[in-house]
Amino acid sequence: MPDRFLLALLDAGVVLAVTVAGLWAWRRWHYRSFWLVVGYPLMAVSVRATWRKVALGCGLTKKRQRFWFTTVPGLVSSTGTVRVKRRFQRVAVDTKPWMWLPMPTRYGWRVTLHTLEGQTPDDYSAAAERLAHSWRVHAVRVSSPRPGRVVLAATMRDPLLRVDEIPPSSELLKVTVGRLETGRPWEIDFRTVPHWLNAGATQSGKSNLANVLIVGLAPQPVALVGFDLKGGVEFTPYSPRLSALATSRAECVELLDDLVGLMADRMSLCRQAGARNIWQLPPAVRPVPVVVLVDELAELYLMADKSEKDEITKTSTALLRVAQLGRAFGIYLFCSGQRIGSDLGPGVTALRAQCSGRICHRVNDPETATMTLGDLDPAALVSARAIPAETPGVAIVASQDGQWYRARSFYVSEHAAERAARMYADLTPSWEEITSGAQPIEMTDDDLAQFLTPAAVIPEPRKG
Repeated sequence: MPDRFLLALLDAGVVLAVTVAGLWAWRRWHYRSFWLVVGYPLMAVSVRATWRKVALGCGLTKKRQRFWFTTVPGLVSSTGTVRVKRRFQRVAVDTKPWMWLPMPTRYGWRVTLHTLEGQTPDDYSAAAERLAHSWRVHAVRVSSPRPGRVVLAATMRDPLLRVDEIPPSSELLKVTVGRLETGRPWEIDFRTVPHWLNAGATQSGKSNLANVLIVGLAPQPVALVGFDLKGGVEFTPYSPRLSALATSRAECVELLDDLVGLMADRMSLCRQAGARNIWQLPPAVRPVPVVVLVDELAELYLMADKSEKDEITKTSTALLRVAQLGRAFGIYLFCSGQRIGSDLGPGVTALRAQCSGRICHRVNDPETATMTLGDLDPAALVSARAIPAETPGVAIVASQDGQWYRARSFYVSEHAAERAARMYADLTPSWEEITSGAQPIEMTDDDLAQFLTPAAVIPEPRKG
C-alpha cells in the first residue's frame, strides 16, 4: 500500500512538472496565444474581484448614502454580555466606479470605467502609477473617449525592450521608424506632419533616428538635404544620397538661400497652374519633394560675438520662412538638437511653433524637455524626464492621432545607413537641377495669403 501511494504521488509530480514546463515553454515561445488562452481569463477575474479594494486604496471611491443593515448595541444581559440589534438604516458607504469587462490587447488589457460624480480623467491619471502597482503591471495609461467614461489601458510588460528590424516604406514620404508602447508601428509621415523637432542628449538615440529616416527615405524619389554643424562628421558618410550638404554656418546660409529661392520658384509654378500646393500639380510637372535634415540645431543660433549677429538673424529668418511656407511646396524639416531652449533666441521659439511633430529623447536639462513637449501635456513632460539612460532610442512622441506615446526607434547602425546611401546613390537628384531656374523673388502679401497655410497641427493630446 505505501508503495502504491508513493507511485501515485510520483505520477502526480511528473504530471505537474510536465504541465508547468509546458506552460513555461508555451509562454516563452508563443506569448500571444498563451496570454489570450490562459493569462487573460485569470487576469479578468482578478481585476474584477479586486476592483473595490484597488479603487478604495487609490482614492477613486466616493461616499454615498445607502440603506444597509447595521448592528447597534442593545441591552446588557445579567451575565455582562452586550446584546446587539440589526437595523436597516441609511449609512455612508464607499462606492467604486462601475467597471466593464476587461478586454485583451496585444500587450495587456483595457477596461472602460464610468466616472463618479465630481471625477475627471485627471483623477485617474494621477492614480495611474498606484493602479499599476496594485495590479502588478508595467504601466497604466488613461484616456477619455467621451464625457463620463475613462479607459484604463494596462501593459503587462514593456513592449519597447526589443523592437524588430525596420520594414520597407510603403508610401511616399512615410517611414516606419520604430514601435509605440501600444505595439503599433511608429510612423513619421511628412505628408501629414511636415515639420519635426527631435531633441535628445548624447547617446539618447537622436542620431539613430536620423539614420532610420535616411534608410527609409533613401529608396524613395525624394531629395535629401543635410545641415551638419558638427563639421560634417554626422552626414558626410551619407553624402552619396544627399543632394546638398552644409557643414558650416556660411554654407548653411547659402543653402538656406537656395531653399528660399526654390520655394519661391515652386510658388510661381503653383500660381501659374492654379494649384495651392505641388500635390495638386500633374505628376509630369510636379517637382521632387525635399526633406531637410538639420543636426545640432542650436549651432545655427549660437553667437560668439556681435559680428555674427547679422548672419544668425539671416539664418533664423530663412529657416523660419522655410518652415512657414515649405509644406505647400514639398519642403519638409526634421530638426535635431541636444539643447533646444528659449535662451537661444526668439527664432528658436518661432521655429518650434511651426514644428507640430515633437520627439523628445532623454535630455540633460528640463528646459529642453519643456521646450519640446511643455505645450502638449504635462504628463508627457514627466514621462520624458523619466527616460533612463539604459534605454537608448526610447522617446516621447506626439503621434499623428493626437495623443502622445512612449516609443522606441529601430536600431540602425552607421554602417547600415552608409550602405543604404551608397546603394541608392543613383536616385539622388542633382541639386543644380533641382534649383535650376529658382531665383529669389519678392513675395507679396497676396502670395503669402494664398500659400501660407498652417502646418499640419496635431490636435491637443487627451490627458494621459
